[in-house]
Amino acid sequence: MSTATHRSASSERGLARTAQALARWTEKWFPDAYIFALGGVVIIALAALVNGSSAQSVVDAFGNGFWDLTAFTLQMSMVVLTGYVVATSPPVARLISRLARVPQSAATAVSFVALLSMSVSVLNWGLSIVFGGLLARAIARRTDLRVDYRALGAAAFMGLGAVWALGLSSSAAQLQATAASLPPALLEITGVLDFGKTIFTWQSMLTCLILIALTTVIAHFSAPTGDAIRTAKDLGVDLDDQPEPAAQRERPGEWLEYSAILPVLLGLLTAGWLVSQFASKPFLSVISSLNAYLLVFLVLGLVLHRTPRNFLQAVTKAVPATAGILVQFPLYASMAAILTKAEGAGGVTLSEHLAGFFTDIGSGGAFAVVIAVYTMILGIFVPSGGGKWLVEAPYVMQSATDVDMNLGWTVQIYNVAEALPNLINPFFMLPLLAVLKLRARDLVGFTFLQFIFHLPVVLLLVWLLGMTFSFEPPVIPEPAAP
Repeated sequence: MSTATHRSASSERGLARTAQALARWTEKWFPDAYIFALGGVVIIALAALVNGSSAQSVVDAFGNGFWDLTAFTLQMSMVVLTGYVVATSPPVARLISRLARVPQSAATAVSFVALLSMSVSVLNWGLSIVFGGLLARAIARRTDLRVDYRALGAAAFMGLGAVWALGLSSSAAQLQATAASLPPALLEITGVLDFGKTIFTWQSMLTCLILIALTTVIAHFSAPTGDAIRTAKDLGVDLDDQPEPAAQRERPGEWLEYSAILPVLLGLLTAGWLVSQFASKPFLSVISSLNAYLLVFLVLGLVLHRTPRNFLQAVTKAVPATAGILVQFPLYASMAAILTKAEGAGGVTLSEHLAGFFTDIGSGGAFAVVIAVYTMILGIFVPSGGGKWLVEAPYVMQSATDVDMNLGWTVQIYNVAEALPNLINPFFMLPLLAVLKLRARDLVGFTFLQFIFHLPVVLLLVWLLGMTFSFEPPVIPEPAAP
């Protein structure tokens, strides 16, 4: 073994030891994310009682608020489902096969996967995580290129670990742009914030570009080389992706199930509706509409799979990935209701107390950094961008108003910091791990390295760019006529 190869192998082993120790600790001590959600409800309920709220007001807020986010829960589940369906369609599979032939070295392959994963996540994080996993597998199947499969897998996760919340499927930005999905208590504080005030600000887009560049460079230079490389074969992973045999039509009544006629007609109908929306409404209001976004992706998945039968088979495979959202979001709704509705001593809610706390410690220009650090820490225990925003937003946005921090940028402070815990907590790795056939401990070493670099950069960006904004009072929409 040459000196250079020995040095790279030794360095990789040192990083791997640290990474594996962290992964073993998280796998041993971190329970399922649902346990954190259950515990969060109990802790907030107890905190409300300590704050002076009556037991009756706490249980009423819990029960009455449990289904407040039904529409948003379905919407977030559909983000995952539509992304999965589009990523597994035949045209995307052919695209992935062609892209897999582009990289010409191991390090370039890893950084290439990271770059594409992040680029796709700007459109849809659910699409990104499946697309990245399939691309990693396609590159790993190449016989002319020896690449570390763990590094490829970690790179495939970078869309969700770096910039997803700065893109179009950002849960917080989508929620703030959709009045019907906002809890009334939050709507009264923030009003509606379309994408022009959040993800489409130049500060947000610059942050996104910086993080994409940073992540790509780290992925490139941290890719194992020489004897340190562990391929999929070394890890015991079978890369043979044999397509399922096409189902055969058995009855005349099944004809339309195996025909492309209805998907094409529905695609044309959706395209016509989209043209009408852009012709009659402001561009940002259409782009910011979560319902429009999901409609387009759902029908796109149907068209790309060509027949209703193929589409439904893809949906069946995608549904399990939505389970965590379906059972956790009602608990987040209850947390938000207890925070904002269970009044304590003097008629002050727990949310108002927290708002005062963050206002006090966040004065003097430190607000952006304080909120970013708090969001990151909370995200380790509540790994859900949309659900956590509903818990955090009432007091964070009230604090932002109190210290004259721009509300749109406050959403983006949350968004850029919210992605950081994904690099540590493997909850959202689960769909990717199923595609890669790996364990979280195989990837955490590489994602933790990204976290070490991302944290100071994120804190610096939210502080410096926050100073370029001015405060804009919220515009509260008029209630709809009965």
